[in-house]
Amino acid sequence: MRLTALLLASTLTLPQMALAQAGAGSSEPAAEEDRGRQGVEITGHVLKPVPLDWSEERMARLALPEGFAISVFARDVENPRMMRVAEDGTVYVTRRQLGDVMMLRDTDGDGMADETEVVAQKEQLHGIEIDGDDVWLMTVNDLFHTTLQEDGTFGTLESIIDDFPEGGQHPNRMVVKGPDDKLYVSVGSTCNACGETNVENATIVSMNPDGTARAIHASGLRNTIGYGFEPETGQLYGFDHGIDWLGDNEQHEEFNRITEGDRYGWPYIYAMSRFNPQDTPPNSSFSDYAAASEEPIGLHTPHAAPMQMAFYTGDAFPEEYHGDAFVAFRGSWNRQPPSGYEVMRVDFEDGEPVAMEPFLTGFLMEDEASPTGWGNMGRLCGLAQGPDGSLYLSDDTGGVIYRITYEGEDATARPTPEFTNADTDELNIGLVEG
Repeated sequence: MRLTALLLASTLTLPQMALAQAGAGSSEPAAEEDRGRQGVEITGHVLKPVPLDWSEERMARLALPEGFAISVFARDVENPRMMRVAEDGTVYVTRRQLGDVMMLRDTDGDGMADETEVVAQKEQLHGIEIDGDDVWLMTVNDLFHTTLQEDGTFGTLESIIDDFPEGGQHPNRMVVKGPDDKLYVSVGSTCNACGETNVENATIVSMNPDGTARAIHASGLRNTIGYGFEPETGQLYGFDHGIDWLGDNEQHEEFNRITEGDRYGWPYIYAMSRFNPQDTPPNSSFSDYAAASEEPIGLHTPHAAPMQMAFYTGDAFPEEYHGDAFVAFRGSWNRQPPSGYEVMRVDFEDGEPVAMEPFLTGFLMEDEASPTGWGNMGRLCGLAQGPDGSLYLSDDTGGVIYRITYEGEDATARPTPEFTNADTDELNIGLVEG
């Protein structure tokens, strides 16, 4: 692997066995089926676009559908991650690196935050859910409950659960309250692809708001940070992070219809029942393991890194956007060319997904001054809807929180959004026909 200035990029052709993970299972049925043991050539890259400073000129290059506008709600917010917006419009954002929650308010109605305050502190705090005056916060191992005070601050944090498994490679927990009044916590895998020793890793766990009746809702989910309940049907949907090091165009990011009791393939099966050449399932053939696992209902560009997801329930956007899902993609570090750095819209009709479309793009830019040839004006992370129907979007490296509104004919003309570096014929991205 060559290192060149800020560029860390290489083409990797690796023997299959070199990628095997500790703890991976093995079985005679799988060995007989695994033709990959004859040798798999994997070509991948490490390519990290150089961070670019925010500027009006770069802001003007961001692409949105006609009639939409984007503005800066707050700047210099260090490491803003997951977001929720209270009923009064107060924005709350977790900051994992600082271990806190920041409150941001627009008190004069100009669309920009003019009041900020840290309202909670816990090491590695990441997940947040707000329902009325109830607030739940997640660290790696802990779930806390608190309440909103009249001034927007939080009350004392009460420990609900303190024994979620260790995070390993994926420590960033999220918590979502479902229409059944249960809490749903995403517990990522500890590794890229391996046999886990704790059954709660690589799952979504459900429980009552007080932490009782804790159970695994769905498994085989490598790292599903962005998930939520479709407002009409109450069905849970989520975007799962694909396995690294299967190639520039493998593994796709997966859009799943997540149903109680189902398994979603990781680490042995991915995409449309494809076998992971790095690992073999224990006590099972690949085919049997695939047959007992659910396939995704949608595929997006590999390594794009899906983050927070929000279903749109407001009235400020045109009617055709009501009930649609929006998801932020943080962007790749191991693909050539880079992917992600965008917001996707999943179009829902009558409670069912019908299309996956680019919504906000342009944060990734070709840059002649960059040793990598690429720069980014942000790595997108949090996404939340405000009570006025606007969407808030966080950039956790540039420290910016954006506000997306619909202005109709008054909106400044912008480029048409297109998925980032997703035009390779072999990608086959979009919803999967049943």
